Order: sequence, then structure tokens, then C-alpha cells
Amino acid sequence: MDQAPKPIAPLIWVLADERQGTANQCLGVADALGFAYEVKEIGHSGLAFLPNFLLGRGLSGVRADLAKRIRPPWPDLVISGGRRTVPAARYIKHQANYQTGGSCFLAHVMHPGRAGAGAFDLIAVPSHDRAGGANLYTITGAPHRVTEAALDQAAGRWRGDLEKHAPPLIGLLLGGATRQKPFTGAQAAALGARVGGMTAAAGGSLIVSTSPRTGNIVDQVAAAAKAAGAPPVLVHRWSPEAENPYLGILALADHLVVSGDSVSMCSEACAAGKPVYIWAPPGFAAEKHLRFHAELFAKGHARPLPDYQMADDQLPNNQLPAFETWTHAPLNTSLEIADEIRRRMGFPIPH
Repeated sequence: MDQAPKPIAPLIWVLADERQGTANQCLGVADALGFAYEVKEIGHSGLAFLPNFLLGRGLSGVRADLAKRIRPPWPDLVISGGRRTVPAARYIKHQANYQTGGSCFLAHVMHPGRAGAGAFDLIAVPSHDRAGGANLYTITGAPHRVTEAALDQAAGRWRGDLEKHAPPLIGLLLGGATRQKPFTGAQAAALGARVGGMTAAAGGSLIVSTSPRTGNIVDQVAAAAKAAGAPPVLVHRWSPEAENPYLGILALADHLVVSGDSVSMCSEACAAGKPVYIWAPPGFAAEKHLRFHAELFAKGHARPLPDYQMADDQLPNNQLPAFETWTHAPLNTSLEIADEIRRRMGFPIPH
């Protein structure tokens, strides 16, 4: 008996916004689809600051040299993210459908805003955003590129650097101030004291990694951790040029502590499938971030970092809360979105 023909693999474009965090979310979904894809960089022109209802459907918000690369053959699927890629995504769909009579599927990560939202066939939005509208697919947290294969590769690269230190390894992942909330020196010192004290009580080693938003607060964190008995054995200061141990920390740490200002870092930490603590003291995180934390807690992916009061700068070690060990399924929102795209486009889901 002849087998039914396999579906033809779609031509896929990923619109990679110049904001790396947004681009990584789109690339994570594209990776999870399992098809080959092309990356179209979307650098922004001076008009990109205009609202999308004025930009409409077109490439005027895209840098001229990059706009020239958006040309036929038109794709079957476009994966975009954020507000500023919306006009380009809509333009591509219109050109593809008008010129070829095809059906270009638009999948978008994060809500695109009201203007032009109806052009998208799937809009993946975190449930904590409480967005409304058509074609929404709600997810927990943010899609990412933290896969089992990526963690295995990072473990091989960083094992010699990280596992030479006394276990348990505690990975502290720092975000920074947001538009809505500051990350003060006092907050940084409190976080450093808490994690440093718990690490010292466990007899372990503290590893600190920063993000582009962290800045000098890492110095207060490190100083407070040292005063609490656990000077960091490694402090990685984010730089676009420096090799980043971030994935190695996710792969090799026994426990992860994440500042609750970053949805992406919390989501990526939970993808490692190991104990994750989220630090978000009163007044630190926005309401929507608190809803996200509560969702992670309810699903067993994370727990709040235990609170305690310092007395005379240091409590006896036996009074400090201890790091706990628990298991949970890795959080893989990228795969969930990819499966939904496959389902809506009529492609089989391979697992």
C-alpha cells in the first residue's frame, strides 16, 4: 500500500526585532517547530516610533537596507513579536496573499496592539497580561530557546568552571529596574544577604549572572552575600562581547534564584526543570508580574524565596531557611506555541 505523501515543509520567516529578548522569543518558537527557517532582521528606521495605526501595513518603519531583503518568494508562515514588527508582518502577508494567491499564516508573540491585530492568525500572549481579542492563544510566561539540547551543550562547556566549587551550586540571576519599578541598592543588599546567608548555611557556592538591565546593583548584591558568609565564586557582568555562562548556570546549578522583574529569566529558569526561587519583596514587582509568579507557584515550577528578618546583621545558620529540592516538568512555552501553529496550519504534531 502506498503511503500518503508527507506535507511539504513551509517556507518560514522569523522577523527578528533588534531587541534581542523579543527576537529570542520568536526564534524559540521557530526552533520548536522543527522546520528550516530564514531570519529577517528588523532594524528600525526613524519612523518606527510612530504608532502602528499611522504606519499601517508597510515597511516604512524598517531600515532601508533591511527592507530590501523583504522580497519574494513570499513565506507560508511569519513569526513576529512585539509592537514594532507588526506593520512589516502585515505587509508580508498582504504581498504573499495578493501576489501568489496563497495563504500566509501570521503568528505573533506578545500582543501586537489594536491596530492590525486582526491580520494575525495566532497571537501568543501570557495569561498574566489579561489581554483580550481574537485569535489569542494564552501561555504561561515567555517562549525561549532553553531546550534540553542547549542545556546539555552548555553543561559540557561550563562543567569544569562551575563544578570545581563546593556544592550545592546556587545560581542567582539578576534582572534590574523596569519602567514601572526601580531596583534599589537597599533591595539589592537585602537580596544578597538573604541568598548569601542561605548559601553559607548550605555550605554551598554562589554564582551570580546579570542582564543588560542590572548595572551596578550587582556590587551591592555581591557585597551583602559576602558579608553573610558566601562571597560569590563567580560574578558575570553582562556584556555583548563577553562569553556568557548563563546557560551553564541553568544547566549545572542545584538551585536557581531569580529576581522577579524579568518574565524571560523566570521562564528560562523554569525550563531547566530544577528548583527555582523567585525573589519579589513587597513593592518590587508590577501587578502583572505578581500574577505571573502566582501562576508559576500554582503549577509547581517555582516557589517564593523564603523571607526572614536579619538580627544583628546575621542570624545563626540554623535559623536560616534552607534550600529545598523538588521536581517539576520543564516549562516549554515555545513548544506549546509551535504545536498550536502546526495544528492550525494542518501540519502533524511530532510528539
